Amino acid sequence: MSLEADDLLLFARVMEAGSFSRAAERLHLPKSTVSRRMAALEERLGEKLLQRSTRRLALTEFGQGVLEHARVVASEVDGALALALHRQQRPRGRLKVSMPGDFAQQALPDMLARFVRDNPEVQLELDLSPRRVDLIAEGFDLAIRMGTLPEDSQLAARRLALIGTGLYASPGYLALHGEPQLPEALSSMHGLMILSRHGDAQPWKLRRGEDPTREHWEGLPQLKTLVNAPDMLLRMACADVGITAVGSHFAQPFVDRGELVRVLPDWELPPVPCWAVFPERRLMPLRTRAFLDAMVEVLSRCPKAVAG
Repeated sequence: MSLEADDLLLFARVMEAGSFSRAAERLHLPKSTVSRRMAALEERLGEKLLQRSTRRLALTEFGQGVLEHARVVASEVDGALALALHRQQRPRGRLKVSMPGDFAQQALPDMLARFVRDNPEVQLELDLSPRRVDLIAEGFDLAIRMGTLPEDSQLAARRLALIGTGLYASPGYLALHGEPQLPEALSSMHGLMILSRHGDAQPWKLRRGEDPTREHWEGLPQLKTLVNAPDMLLRMACADVGITAVGSHFAQPFVDRGELVRVLPDWELPPVPCWAVFPERRLMPLRTRAFLDAMVEVLSRCPKAVAG
């Protein structure tokens, strides 16, 4: 004999309401569905639960015993719903997030501090290592990733921003080596470049203008320094070492302080998408939604990049 908890829950709701019609109304079900399911429950149990009349429902002795168990099920369901409602009123609980350390330091220090201050019932755990974590196996709620995402049917993704990127150097470096007027001049400059996962440098792919027929240039400086930490490249550029590619939003504070200037300002690199990646699930905890909303607010201030 197979008995579902939903059947006991329905029985408890019918007795709470006092009639099939009122139970059907409260549960947003057709009265015929409630009646059919109750009859099917009695058939599975092999005994009558209710004596029906036109005016009221009367429990049988057997029905009284089953109702005690049904009320336990209903109580557990009500308790779970109350807990969920309470948790949705304020963000709370453990929130485990992975993101690149340089991204957190350059773009989010104020936002992270404000989130912790405004959500005292959330225990934030930040992994700022450069590795790509396994969200499911390691129990992460959220990861921030840059660039192209691999296919993963177990994960969902939301693009938070498309970050425009340009070339930057210090005034000191340009005073010593000259400011390039055309992309071809970059070949003789010192390039401060990201070390790819394959252990090499990715060429700079520059474009000018927003028209589909816009000019393109692709190439590599002859002299290169490769580092897998964008923050270090930024620091080296400020120290008059060479030219580096930086998200315009992240470079702006250094430009405002006179530490960096835009090189070839009419040219830009392909924009870099910033993604929030999380386990595929229908209901996202409020703490995760609150964190995402805070990030979106900050990243919405990034200059709008032209995709393509």
